Amino acid sequence: MAEPISLWFEAALLPEGWSNHVRLSLADGLICAVKSSTPRAPGEPNHGIAIPGLCNLHSHAFQRGMAGLAETSGPGGDDFWSWREVMYRFLDRLQPEDVQAIAALAYVEMLESGFTRVGEFHYLHHGPDGIPYDGRAQMAEAIVEAAQESGIALTLLCCFYAHSDFGAQPPKPSQRRFINSLDGFAELFAQSSSALRGLADANIGIAPHSLRAVTPEELSQLLLLSSTAPLHIHAAEQIREVEASRAYLGASPVHWLIDHAGVDGRWCLVHATHMTPSEVIALARSKAVAGLCPQTEANLGDGIFPARDYLGAGGRFGLGTDSNILIDAATELRGIDYAQRLNLRRRNMLAQGASSGRTLFDAALTGGAQALGVPGSGLAVGASADIVALDAADVAITARRGDPVLDGWIYAGRSTPIRSVWRRGRRVVTKGRHVARTQIARRYRKILPRLMS
Repeated sequence: MAEPISLWFEAALLPEGWSNHVRLSLADGLICAVKSSTPRAPGEPNHGIAIPGLCNLHSHAFQRGMAGLAETSGPGGDDFWSWREVMYRFLDRLQPEDVQAIAALAYVEMLESGFTRVGEFHYLHHGPDGIPYDGRAQMAEAIVEAAQESGIALTLLCCFYAHSDFGAQPPKPSQRRFINSLDGFAELFAQSSSALRGLADANIGIAPHSLRAVTPEELSQLLLLSSTAPLHIHAAEQIREVEASRAYLGASPVHWLIDHAGVDGRWCLVHATHMTPSEVIALARSKAVAGLCPQTEANLGDGIFPARDYLGAGGRFGLGTDSNILIDAATELRGIDYAQRLNLRRRNMLAQGASSGRTLFDAALTGGAQALGVPGSGLAVGASADIVALDAADVAITARRGDPVLDGWIYAGRSTPIRSVWRRGRRVVTKGRHVARTQIARRYRKILPRLMS
């Protein structure tokens, strides 16, 4: 074991609750000791207020490069489906080095905002002509490189996509870069697993894109690839999708998955926006995680997730940034709550007598870790040293202690009060800025003009 280093915080959110004057000792990337009520040594830095890093359970990193490009109204009106056509045109010109540059910047922004692990829902696999690269996992390797240089932990959610719509409709030309046979996907999954071996804390999951893109028979075969990997799928994001599912499968996506796919704690149903009351209860009882991406869902006009009823039924959720239109953990947390307040015209409905910020944070912390297959999350002995330090002097949280710190960060921070972030014991954000931001942003700015031309 390497010689431990120590970090002193005037307060920290530990698994058992808030504690003052906390010293965390780190060795080999893990927390090896936690001591509370311990005085700060002479000359020892005060790192502020420590909270655990969050998991971002759903990201399409390359879409950060097109953020803002679909905000002009079209002649026939705009919705998710028209946005998707803009996305197809953008990705059509991406090469692996472009994906790496965009993903690295997205991951830098995630770390700066309090995310320390990302679940990359990765479906951009092949060359622009739809032909697999000589190494099928070349695009996945670009994602791995972006995670390596940014320092973020990676759960690579390897996505299977075979059809354009329910009924095994043939893929559209614009989807050619996503498409795999089952045999081709098995090879891609194996090569992607190999690409992760040199990346600390990395793991891999299986991501059938959606019931639009995967037949029931294909889904059953995908589940045989691993008995332990996380399972993620887009479900019930759009009304049109729900109606088509009922027409072809005889049930809505959430209903069908619960009845036919063995949904349990390994699963994450991304969005799950449009559910009946009985589906809300069934999903909560399944112990699966609902993957909520409120900024993307708002930007695309998806709808509002029934969070009050779902949490009331004991449901689990985690946060994702999805299209990465805006990457900020506090904004995502706030978005879940504010959508409920606007829809139901009441306040603090998710907290059940407690702090809204603490309720949201705790749920996102545990749900995100479960969805990405992360053991031992939080500031505890044996856990990865993934630590977010808030500036106790920031105007949003000054003079606050305990749960009001989280309320101030999530609801009242005009700019992030995050001072530092450690990922596996390495300080990757200092004074609110990623240590490699300058060079990563420079490369991003270099490739964007060609992609925009």
